[in-house]
Amino acid sequence: MFRTALRNVLAHKARLLMTVLAVVLGVAFVSGTLVFTDTLSKALSSQSAKSYDGVAVSVTSYGQGRGDDGQKEGEVGLSQQTLDKVKAVKGVDSVSGRVSGFAGVGDEKGELIGSGWSNKGSNYAPVKDGKDPRYAFTEGTGPAKADQVALDKATAATGKYEVGDKVRVATNGPVKEYTLSGVFTTEDGAVSAGGSLVLFDTAVAQELYLKPGYYEELSVAAKAGTSADQLLTDIKPLLDSQHTKAQTGAALAAEQAKDVERGMSNMNQMLLAFAGIALFVGIFLIYNTFTMLVTQRTKELALLRAVGANRGQVMRSVLTEALVVGVVSAVVGLVAGTGLAVAMRSAIEAFGAKLPAGDLVIAPGTVVAAVVIGVLVTTLAALLPAWRTGRIAPVAAMGSAHLPATAKSLVVRNILGSVISLGGIGLVLLGVSMGGQNGRLTLGAGAFFMLIGLIVVLPLLSKPVIGAIRPALQKVFGVPGKLAAQNAVRNPRRTAVTAASLSIGLTLVTTLSVLGITMGTAVDKMSTDKLKADYRVSMAAEGMSLDKSVAETLAKAPGIKAVSPQADGYLRIGGQFRSASGVTPSAIGQMLNIDTLSGSMDSLAKGEVAVAETTAKKQNLSVGSALEVQYDDGQKGALKVGAVYKDLEGLLSPYVLDNKILSSHSEEQYIREVYVNTTAGASKAAQQTVVDALGKNPAIKVATQEDMRNEMGGMINTMLNIMYGLLGMALIISVLGVVNTLAMSVFERTQEIGMLRAIGLDRSRVKNMIRLEAVVISLFGAVLGVAIGVFLAWAVGSTIAKGVPNYALVLPWDRIGIFLLLAGVVGVLAAMWPARSAARLNMLTAIKTE
Repeated sequence: MFRTALRNVLAHKARLLMTVLAVVLGVAFVSGTLVFTDTLSKALSSQSAKSYDGVAVSVTSYGQGRGDDGQKEGEVGLSQQTLDKVKAVKGVDSVSGRVSGFAGVGDEKGELIGSGWSNKGSNYAPVKDGKDPRYAFTEGTGPAKADQVALDKATAATGKYEVGDKVRVATNGPVKEYTLSGVFTTEDGAVSAGGSLVLFDTAVAQELYLKPGYYEELSVAAKAGTSADQLLTDIKPLLDSQHTKAQTGAALAAEQAKDVERGMSNMNQMLLAFAGIALFVGIFLIYNTFTMLVTQRTKELALLRAVGANRGQVMRSVLTEALVVGVVSAVVGLVAGTGLAVAMRSAIEAFGAKLPAGDLVIAPGTVVAAVVIGVLVTTLAALLPAWRTGRIAPVAAMGSAHLPATAKSLVVRNILGSVISLGGIGLVLLGVSMGGQNGRLTLGAGAFFMLIGLIVVLPLLSKPVIGAIRPALQKVFGVPGKLAAQNAVRNPRRTAVTAASLSIGLTLVTTLSVLGITMGTAVDKMSTDKLKADYRVSMAAEGMSLDKSVAETLAKAPGIKAVSPQADGYLRIGGQFRSASGVTPSAIGQMLNIDTLSGSMDSLAKGEVAVAETTAKKQNLSVGSALEVQYDDGQKGALKVGAVYKDLEGLLSPYVLDNKILSSHSEEQYIREVYVNTTAGASKAAQQTVVDALGKNPAIKVATQEDMRNEMGGMINTMLNIMYGLLGMALIISVLGVVNTLAMSVFERTQEIGMLRAIGLDRSRVKNMIRLEAVVISLFGAVLGVAIGVFLAWAVGSTIAKGVPNYALVLPWDRIGIFLLLAGVVGVLAAMWPARSAARLNMLTAIKTE
C-alpha cells in the first residue's frame, strides 16, 4: 500500500502542487520567524556580552526610594566616596563610574541624527592606562575638557563631522556647542539600534544626567588571579543594599541576554500568530484537495477494496500520501524560511535600522518545528477525506465515479454548525456586555467559535446566497453566467471550504481596518475639537521630559502670544497617588477647549484645583470641596476645588492646578509638552519663530495641529500596513485554494464541458463560465468575511469605547469596496489557468472521458 500511495503522489504531482505550495508558505513563515528571532536574539546577546568584557563586577544604583509616608529616601546614585571604597578593595584593578541619558546631535541642517529614542549620551571614563575599555577610538581621543565631546563613527559620518569641528548637542535643555575631540567604535546597543552616542567629560555628564560627584553604575575590573565571585562578596558590604544591585559581569550579561530573549518573544509570538493563521487557512486547501482527489479516484480505491485491501489499508494509503506531501513541504518550507529570515534582516536594514552582525542560527527546535508542523497540518487536513475513503463500499464505488454527500450528513453538519455559530455569537455579545479586559477575552473566544461554526454551516448559506444572484448573472452574462452560478452550488461543501479561506483572511483584515480607521478618526476629532494651540513642543525622544527653561524661554520670545506647559506630577489623596497636570492658568484656556461643567478654570490662578468629571463623581467632589493632599516632596497642604470639567483623557490629568504650585514641590518635574500660541497664528513663519526661539534645538519637535493628527494617523496606518502584509500570506494561500478548486472541478467536469462545446458553447464562453464561477466563489467568501469583520470590529470597539474619547464606529466604505474589488480580481486571476485548460479541451476526447 505504501508503494501505491507513493505512485499516487507521483501520478498527481500537478494536482498536489498547490497543496505543497500552501504548506510551504505556512512552514516558511514559521521557520523564517524562528530563524530570524533566534539569529537576532543571539546577535544582541553576544553584543551585550561584548560590552561587559573585562567587567568582573557591576554595581547599579536605582536612585531614590520612597518610604511609606511618601518621603523620598536614600541617596541619588553612587557617590565618588563609594567608588573610592570599591577601588580600595583587594583584587580590584580599576573602577569606571558611568552616567547616561538622552543626547541629540544635529546634522548640518540642524536636524536630529538617528532615532530619537535611541540617541544616548554618556561619560568618557578612562582608567589607569588613560583609555576607556568600552570604546575604541579611530580618530582623536576622548573628551578631557568641559567643552569637548566624542561621537560614534556612524553619527560622525552622517553629520560629516571631523575632529576639531563644532558639534551642536542637545539634552533636554538648551542646545550647546562642543568641540569634537574624537571618533570611536562601540558595541553599545543604542548605536546598533540606529541611534547615536555622545561621550562627555565625566563632570559634564554628571551635571547633565544626575548630579556632581555621583554615578549610576560602577564597572569593576579584577586583577589577574582574582575571581569575580570573591570581588562581589567583598564589595557588597560597602553598598546600600536597598537601592543598589551588585552582580558579576557574567551574571549581568546573562540577565541582559534573558531580557533580549523576553523582548524578542513578543515579536516572535506576533509573527507566529500570523503564521498560524496562514496554516489554518492552508488546512482548508489541503482538505479540499484530498477530498477531490479521493472522489476522483473512487473507482480505483474501490478496486483495491475488491482485490483484498481492507478499510484501514485504504485509509492509511491516503494518509501516507498526505505524509509524503507534508515531509516534502516541510523540507522545502524550512529552506524557504531560512531565506525569508535573511530577507527580513535585509529589509529591516534597508529601512535604516542597524542590526548587530551575527551568524545565521538554525536551531534544532526550528527544524523539528518545521517538520512537525508540515506533517501534522497536512495529515490532520487529510484525515477526514481518508476516513470517508475507508467507508466507501466497493460495489457502490464501482458503479459511480462521484458519490454526492448524503442529505443526512448535510443536515447533521448544518445543525452542528448552527449551534456552534449561535453559541459563538452569544459569547461575543456577552463579552460586549462585560466590557474591559475580561470582556475582550470572552469576546475572543466567542469570535473563534463563531468563525468555526460559520465555516461548518457555509454549505447551507452558499445555496441561497449564490442562488439569489443567479438571475442577475444570467441576465448580464447569459448562459455562461447561469452555468457558473449552478456550478458554484453544485458541490456546496467544496464551495464552502474554498470560500472559507477567503472569509477568514478578510474577516481579520476588515476587523483591523474598521478598528484602525475608527481609532484614527477619534484621535483626529480629539485633536480638532479639543486642541486649540498653534503648536506643541516636545522632545524628539518619545517619553523624554522637556527642561523647565523651554517654557520660560518661549514666554520671553518675540512673536509668542501665550505659553502653557503640560507638566505631570502626583498628589497623594486619600492614601493613594493621583496624577495631576500643572498648567499656566492664564493660557490653558487658549490651548485646550475645556468644557467646564461647574465653577471656572480661572480659579486655578487663585491656587485652586480643577477636577475631571469622572474623578469628581468617584470622589464625591464638587466646587468648594476641600482636598487634603500630599505633594511629591512629602509636604502636605489643602486645595479647594474651583472647577469640574469634562474629562480630557490624553490631554489633561484628572487633577489640574497652577504649575507654580506643582513645580514648587518637585526637584525635577516631568514636562511632557509645552503648548504655544503665536501672535501671527499658525503658519510656517510662526513655526520657524518657535524653532528659532529654542535655538534650533535638534532634540526638540515643534508640531502643528496637522502634524499631531498625522503623527497618530501615520502610526495607525503603519500598523495597519504591517498587519495587511502579515495577513497577505493567508490571502495568497486562499488564492491557491481557488485555483486548486477550479482546476480539479474542470478535471471532474471534462465530459460535461465536452458536451457543452459540442452543443455550441464556444471557447470564450467556456472561459467566461469558469471565470464567473471563480468570481462568485471569491465574492461569496469576501462578502461573508467583510460582514463578520464589521460585526467583530463593532464588538471589540464596544469594549474599549469608554476609554477612548470621541469613539464612534466608522465604516471605511472605500477600503471595504477595495477589499471586495480585490476579491473579484482574485477570482479572475485564479481562473486564468483552469479556464484556459477548459477552453482547450478537445470536445470529442472530452465526451469519451469517464
